[in-house]
Amino acid sequence: MEENDLLVKLNKNYKSFSKGQRLLASYIMENYDRAAFITASKMGRAVGVSESTVVRFAYALGYDGYPEMQKSLQDLIRNKLTSVQRIQLTSDMDQNDVLRSVLKADIANIRSTIDSVDNSAFNDALNVLFEARRVYIIGMKSAAPLAQFLTYYLNFIMENVISVSASVNDALESMIRIGPGDVCIGISFPRYSTRTVEALTFGKSRGAHIIAITDSVFSPIAELAHHVLVAHSDMASFADSLTAPLSLINAIIVAASLKSKDKLYERFVQLESIWDSQRVYTTKGSDKHAK
Repeated sequence: MEENDLLVKLNKNYKSFSKGQRLLASYIMENYDRAAFITASKMGRAVGVSESTVVRFAYALGYDGYPEMQKSLQDLIRNKLTSVQRIQLTSDMDQNDVLRSVLKADIANIRSTIDSVDNSAFNDALNVLFEARRVYIIGMKSAAPLAQFLTYYLNFIMENVISVSASVNDALESMIRIGPGDVCIGISFPRYSTRTVEALTFGKSRGAHIIAITDSVFSPIAELAHHVLVAHSDMASFADSLTAPLSLINAIIVAASLKSKDKLYERFVQLESIWDSQRVYTTKGSDKHAK
């Protein structure tokens, strides 16, 4: 474990702590999954110390404040929490505050993503994507809808976009032709999918260029990637918050469409004619024709 790991700091300095600090340290080490997501005042009440003692404890450990200490703990454990633990952590949320709380959390994730966005990495990834012979897109478990969304729209813009199956055996079969000149886009957020890691490892071993869409440069798929696109994703109960990742994927789709806007325009002119003749979409005023 690294020196800046919060649990390492607690163990290393435990004997030098005051009585109140030892209570806090013990609480965090024994209840780290809950401690990562409660306020300083709640932690103080749970331990029997004041909120100011909790805040001073964070400073004593070398953090700029309680939020930074809490983030350090969240980063450490967020990919280890089971669905059961996630439900337990949010079980005391006020039902009347759910809508506002979740929307605010999603807004915060988008703001954090904007603040940390790397335009050069984004543009480099787009350039590699457009030079690709084939594009393989991998997203499993909760990331599967993101992969499906990206695949659906890139198929309008590019040729040879391939969606990789969620089964590891089927995934490797669908990637059997992957090689140099191909791009493999992997999408994974905590809890990280082992199958996604295995598929990207296979693609990389065959010489494909790897683009990772994930929550951190330290995630398992980021370690395999040539280009890493980061979007913040904090959990909402047992469900992942994928608002910011979807916004990042939207940006990829828009940027890709701008690179081939003339061809895309012609393609959609043809598609609109087909959709109209097949009555694929309904419009207001045409309900009387619906069967």
